[in-house]
Amino acid sequence: MFWVLLLYAQNKQVLYGLEEVPQSMMLNPGSIVNYDYHFGIPFLSHIHINGGSSGISAYDIFKDSNDDINDRITNSIRGLKNTDFFTATEQLEIISFGWKNNKDFYFSGGVYQELDFILYFPKDLATLAWEGNVNYIGKDFDLGEISTTGELLSIYHFGANKKVTDKLTLGARFKIYSSMLSYRSTNNKGTFTTRLSETENNIYEHIISNADITVETSGIESLEDLDGSSQVVSEIMGRAFFGGNIGFGMDLGGTYEINEKWTASASLLDVGAIFYTKDVETYQVKGEYVLDGIELLFPALEDGESTNDYYDDLIDEIEDTFEVDTLNNSYTRFRPVKMNASIKYNFGKAVGGSGACNCLKMGENQEFNQSVGFQYYSMFRPKGPQIAATLFYYRRFSDHFSTKATYTIDSYSAANIGLGIVANMGVVNFYIMADNLQWYQNIAKAKSVSLQLGFNIIIDKE
Repeated sequence: MFWVLLLYAQNKQVLYGLEEVPQSMMLNPGSIVNYDYHFGIPFLSHIHINGGSSGISAYDIFKDSNDDINDRITNSIRGLKNTDFFTATEQLEIISFGWKNNKDFYFSGGVYQELDFILYFPKDLATLAWEGNVNYIGKDFDLGEISTTGELLSIYHFGANKKVTDKLTLGARFKIYSSMLSYRSTNNKGTFTTRLSETENNIYEHIISNADITVETSGIESLEDLDGSSQVVSEIMGRAFFGGNIGFGMDLGGTYEINEKWTASASLLDVGAIFYTKDVETYQVKGEYVLDGIELLFPALEDGESTNDYYDDLIDEIEDTFEVDTLNNSYTRFRPVKMNASIKYNFGKAVGGSGACNCLKMGENQEFNQSVGFQYYSMFRPKGPQIAATLFYYRRFSDHFSTKATYTIDSYSAANIGLGIVANMGVVNFYIMADNLQWYQNIAKAKSVSLQLGFNIIIDKE
């Protein structure tokens, strides 16, 4: 599992601040809007697929090399830290729309589906499983390194955006979450230790101390009684339309045009929580255990009698010691809050439009077609925030074509090069964005890969 789940996180550094694309409002509800209507092509307006890992690439394990693959796995485990992680985020926008009223409010709404997953690398347990304990006598292997969460949900949202002064644009978005599947196992504790025995029964004894492992689940237990994948899919999809556990959240954002050349923006996303009351099960294991060996007995056997089944007896003893408690208590889980911020410097000259007014069709008397700037991103996670810093260059070539290039430093890489292209063909708006382009000749070397694309209809009455 550790090598297959090489997945990535939610940062969309190329899309943030790209005001020609309506989906940029999902990253900052207070972004500047310079059109009157937009409609997303259903199921095609925003497709977001990611893959990556913070500490290892597929190439590190499966590269064509003369050294032994077992040595590569050993070196990789030793090189990873318990704060390294594997994450996945997938988003599919189902419906998207927006319009401007006569008071210059821009309202927008829609529905999208999201998958969010993170697994922190349990270094001690991976070492124990791969190398055994022969070289680690006396070491306390930390069971508390088990830390993982996952969620499949649909999100209904509606927001408002307004330019409240000549310089300041503010926006807010209200969200309703409908959770389809969820699990969480964090804040665990306990140790496993092999040490020289303090008794005369054996040379070593194996000790599990202060074990306290909890797994919260929702929407999973009921699937076990269904017959076949079609029933499972039907049940999960039914929860997308408010049939699952419900939660509420807010996005807040704003853009401040400091002067004609400098612009700053910031946003907070998913400030909210989901309340789990349906189909919830929490599994909890607590206890301590000491194994100082198995005493072998050699009794005289009658015809047809067999020797003791020592292994089954040991398993029964462990299961009796660590009995799994199943609870059905409701619980609340806060959403992982995300923060974006940016500062940009505008320069260049106007392009497109009607030279007489020196303005862009998509802008409001915009005099500059280029900008450079800095972006900051963070996302709260069980073991601390994931952080990314981005330098970007934007250029608008015409009314119909613009690009944005990014260079990002994050937990995955110190050199992530991204590129986004936006094309306006009449009322059809198309965009495609990807990052870690330097690895596309050999994608296995990339610790993260991201792809976004979509189609919209944009109408500007002017």
